[in-house]
Amino acid sequence: MIEELNPIQCWRFLQETPAAVIIDVRTAIEHSFVGHPPGAKPIAWKEFPGMKPNLQFVEQVAATVPDKNVPLLLLCRSGARSLAAAKVLEDAGYQHLINIKEGFEGDLDKQKHRGTVNGWRFHGLPWIQS
Repeated sequence: MIEELNPIQCWRFLQETPAAVIIDVRTAIEHSFVGHPPGAKPIAWKEFPGMKPNLQFVEQVAATVPDKNVPLLLLCRSGARSLAAAKVLEDAGYQHLINIKEGFEGDLDKQKHRGTVNGWRFHGLPWIQS
């Protein structure tokens, strides 16, 4: 089963569960330049050009977190890619998956801007740029 928590709930979960790992499924460019939560592991679900699927995604996650019982929190821009990635990891046998609803940048507002409605950064949670 895939749990869905908002960023604030996820931050609390991370504080209470030090073994948990954030997998940032955004592209390498998004992870580096837009920013990410401290400690987030970048493993792209899709990558440029053309947002092609990363065919080694499950293997890369397994290399980073081989224990399928470790809680994994999945993060993308808005929560959609991370949910799709979580479903694939569930099929691969991962037991404790949490999709970070709202993602890092959040939903679009009326002007088609992110970061003004919700999301990790909107809530003022810790983040860094690489």
